[in-house]
Amino acid sequence: MGKLSQKQIDNLNSPGTYEDGDGLRLVIKPTGKKSWVLRFQLSGKRREMGLGSYPKLGLKAARLDASDRRRLLLEGLDPLAARDAERTARQVADQNQKSKSVTFREVSADYIKSHRVGWKNIKHCQQWQNTLKTYADPIIGDLPAAEITTDHLLKILTPIWSSKAETASRVRNRIELVLDAAKARGLREGENPARWRGHLDKLLPTRSKTKGTLNHSALPYLELQPFIQALKTIDGLSALALKMTILTACRTSEVLAAEWAEIDLKTKLWTIPAIRMKAERTHAVPLSDATIALLTSLPRVTDSTLVFPGARQGRPISNMAMLMTLRRMDVKSTDDGGKGWRGKDGRVITAHGFRSTFRDWAAECTHHTREVCEMALAHVVATGAEAAYWRSDLLEKRRTLMNDWAAFVTSTPAGKEIALVK
Repeated sequence: MGKLSQKQIDNLNSPGTYEDGDGLRLVIKPTGKKSWVLRFQLSGKRREMGLGSYPKLGLKAARLDASDRRRLLLEGLDPLAARDAERTARQVADQNQKSKSVTFREVSADYIKSHRVGWKNIKHCQQWQNTLKTYADPIIGDLPAAEITTDHLLKILTPIWSSKAETASRVRNRIELVLDAAKARGLREGENPARWRGHLDKLLPTRSKTKGTLNHSALPYLELQPFIQALKTIDGLSALALKMTILTACRTSEVLAAEWAEIDLKTKLWTIPAIRMKAERTHAVPLSDATIALLTSLPRVTDSTLVFPGARQGRPISNMAMLMTLRRMDVKSTDDGGKGWRGKDGRVITAHGFRSTFRDWAAECTHHTREVCEMALAHVVATGAEAAYWRSDLLEKRRTLMNDWAAFVTSTPAGKEIALVK
């Protein structure tokens, strides 16, 4: 039987130590706070172990707890070590429970936030957000990352795998990256259900066997000159940006984000920094006289460094503005049957497709080498050991190529009368 009673404990107010027996004691501090302490001996050493405060831990509960700790001593175990192990186990269990509640939407938001600094432009971040919000979130957005399975991936991808192959491939890849990040954070275990090789490739057809894998529709180069003549009838900065895209054979994102500091009108050179290039290498673009004339004609906005500033401060005009220009370019010549401007596959042309137009023209109408033409498009022309010895960017040869291209683009087509479709 213990020495202390409930009434005694409630009436004790003087600081000190009050023995209950078998090593259990009540300690009252000068502040009046009461707590239970168990004294025991292990390996010849006296030790003390706090059990809890009173009245949160009552007399009966304190005696039961002390009895359990003494039982461990009889088994040769250290009560303090056992308590530490219990705390660690509880922490692990709490963390596991917390991890199970972290949703895919939360993990993807964290992934985007941590990686957006390394991405080339705001558009890339927006594409990530939009594709996951549109295709992934309705099915797995509210699910804990640990509970996402292959069935969920198939439910997301199957409806768009054939009709929107490029989009489906990007969605799959982005989900895979997010789930890899979740695993690295300890939020899930096991195989990544979005992995392609050795997993989803056994369940879905390869992209080459699906629909919707066409490249950007390109205008045949023989139709480019009348197109340029029609483009002259369109006013606005987006039309000029489209013309510069054609003259430089650059990607639309490179043109739209161009800054005046990158352009040297005297040396006729535009140096695009690596951070804005797909290949992540600095790209020097020789500028033809036609491109220089276009740049010289552009208005300078005093509070903007951009060549093609948009309505929002610090932002260029959007891809949508260029797309709207192409839609306004629903034009026809008097002998094309009113079909308007279409690519080789019959689809409406895209701004990016003019790079293909340039490449076809260079291959079929000039004697410029493949390396020069590919470098003009900022493509990698050598890999492996060959790349280690390839030091030149063939700038002067590319300058000749771009001058030839500008001469072709800006020459007046013979026998073509251009009119806008009303």
